[in-house]
Amino acid sequence: MASNDRVRVRGVEIHRPIIYGNTAWVLTPKEREALPSPDHTHRWTVAVRSAASAPDSEIVGGADDLSYFIKRVTFKLHDTYPNPNRNVDKPPFEVSETGWGEFEISIRITFVQESGEKAITFYHHLKLHPWTASGEPEIPPLEAAAKMGPVHSWQYDEIVFHDPYQAFLNILTAHPPTPLPKTKRRPIPFHTANPKSLEASKGGTPEFTQEMEKEEAERLDTAKQKLAQEHSRLVDTIVKKEKELDALKKELDKALQTS
Repeated sequence: MASNDRVRVRGVEIHRPIIYGNTAWVLTPKEREALPSPDHTHRWTVAVRSAASAPDSEIVGGADDLSYFIKRVTFKLHDTYPNPNRNVDKPPFEVSETGWGEFEISIRITFVQESGEKAITFYHHLKLHPWTASGEPEIPPLEAAAKMGPVHSWQYDEIVFHDPYQAFLNILTAHPPTPLPKTKRRPIPFHTANPKSLEASKGGTPEFTQEMEKEEAERLDTAKQKLAQEHSRLVDTIVKKEKELDALKKELDKALQTS
């Protein structure tokens, strides 16, 4: 590798849109009988994918191969699963299993060596049961749930690389992401931050759009603003308490000198 490839390109910021989440299906009685654990009610797939979906695809996202910048994805499942730490070193970056309960899955993304970047971790709550507008769990009978079709739970995010190494920047620019569609062509992924999207999420495999990307960016900006405001409030509180402490110390010193 040329020496200048290991030089960071200052002032450059480049991102890659991804989605992470799961799709779950109700098992048929015959499928349940064939399993070692007949109490399992669902099969599910958890994955990290590109945000854009391939034309006429039956999966959410996944139009692009992410292995040009992702080396490994580690999915940490519930400890009751054999080998709960699942390492996936090539696309598709996904794990499929069966089960009966929902739980939190940690998703650790390790980048290719050229990136020089540290691994990052996302957390996803495995979703098996149909969504409700409030986001609160509602578990219908299995037959009714099966008629509703697959349950999709996907989160859009953007991995941002600041001041990337020249070699890594070359790799990223050589693989531009497939753009999201400008308008809605299919159902859209449901998000609890937008209860009205529940009806729009029904009727087939959902797809992320540029409009949703914009909405998600606005939600992130709002969250950042709230975090900055809370940080400012806490700093003001700390400064106030430090002044009060200094005043008490001075009063104590004065009292000790006069006693």
